Amino acid sequence: MVTAAALSLRAAEPKAKPVSLDDCIQLALQHNLGLQIQRIDPLLKRYAISLAYTSYEPTFSAGYTHSYSASPGGTYGPFAAIGASKADNDSFNAGIGGVLPSGATYGVDTRASKSLTTGFGAAENASASAGFNITQPLLRNLWVDGSRLTIALRKKDLRVSELSLEQRMIQTVTDVQVAYLSLIAAIESVEVRKLDLQQNEQLLRETKKRIDVGVLAVLDEKSAESAVASARAALLSSQNDLARAQNTLKNLLTDKYSDWQEVSLEPTERLTAPVQVFSRQDSWQKGLSLRPDLLQARTQLEQSQITLRYDRNQLYPQLDFTATYRQSGGGPGSKQFGDAYGGVQSGDSPSYSYGFVLSIPLSNRQARYRYRQDKASLEAALLSLKQLEQSIMLEIDNLIAQAQSSLERVDSTEKAVVFADAAWEAERKKLDNGKSTSYEVLLRQRDRSQARFNKISSLIDYNTSLARLAQSEGSTLQRNGIRVEAK
Repeated sequence: MVTAAALSLRAAEPKAKPVSLDDCIQLALQHNLGLQIQRIDPLLKRYAISLAYTSYEPTFSAGYTHSYSASPGGTYGPFAAIGASKADNDSFNAGIGGVLPSGATYGVDTRASKSLTTGFGAAENASASAGFNITQPLLRNLWVDGSRLTIALRKKDLRVSELSLEQRMIQTVTDVQVAYLSLIAAIESVEVRKLDLQQNEQLLRETKKRIDVGVLAVLDEKSAESAVASARAALLSSQNDLARAQNTLKNLLTDKYSDWQEVSLEPTERLTAPVQVFSRQDSWQKGLSLRPDLLQARTQLEQSQITLRYDRNQLYPQLDFTATYRQSGGGPGSKQFGDAYGGVQSGDSPSYSYGFVLSIPLSNRQARYRYRQDKASLEAALLSLKQLEQSIMLEIDNLIAQAQSSLERVDSTEKAVVFADAAWEAERKKLDNGKSTSYEVLLRQRDRSQARFNKISSLIDYNTSLARLAQSEGSTLQRNGIRVEAK
């Protein structure tokens, strides 16, 4: 009969979920929280570019004014008298102005007014005009000004953000690969510990039987009991390591960690040692052309060059070309706005002007010092870029050496496992024949388990080296057929 407690324990057992490495990578690319956050940043940078372009949006302005005045008139001397008068005036203006990508400022406007005077000097007339003006820098702010500088820098910021996303994706995929390998290693370590405990328990039972018949001393039993206790403690420690490895991988795969608590990940792959041909020159070439952090540094260097170009332009004097053109209408006989704008349309009263305005700062020290400062910063950035390139080459060189060494260790540890198994079997036979002791068998058993752990360690080191090498080359995404996608 199944008790309620048994049913509760059975319900609490984690549900096994077989997963391949590719499954884990795809889950991480979709649900990893760090990646989800990083994907938003390029969207923010695109908004920043759009915001920078708003400096070219034209501005519309309009105004209306009504004025009124009255005079009571009066008598000035015996022969002069001025009658009362009133004056009403309406005027308005409207225009559009802004900045062009060339750095020029422009304005298009129209103005109109109408006045009505009654009494002394009675009159009614209307006037209007329309025209435009433009100011184009010819030296300072000609090839780059504040708006164009901001737009160029924001575009580079977007590129840096996209590269940051790519770098985060590479890091996440690498973390998943390492965590997946660690989970396999933890599972295999638990199996080794279980086997070690089983064989030590079997040896303890056999030792007790031999003591009962007087073949072995009581001390052999204590040694066997100590070995069983140690194996049980080691198994508990390995099981704890396995639980941590499960949680580490789960955390990389999901944005809802609580949903995975009752899930036990079961890797469908085993630890192997795929042979890979290493080419230092090929890896260097990949690292110097694909590494996102290096491409980021180059993009930031381009930003510094853009800023220096702007600073250099600010050293020039301010020389502007200005031009205006207007058409006017109205005057005698024009009593309504329509009459006045009819004169504007006829083009009978044009006026224009053009000229140059030169402005030379007496010292311009601020611009000169900023240029020198940014030039020195650019030189430092160039050296930092060279240092980063060299560190990447060194990192790749070390990882290739590590991978080659780990592959050799794999071969050695595999042979060591074979030899340790043979030594343990031989010692067991000697014990069965009364020519050995339980202590000697325990030593061979310990060596046997250690050989297996060494093999697991060498396989982990080799596969981790391959993952780290791809990360160092910047080729992780290419190797896994992954494309960078931002929001």
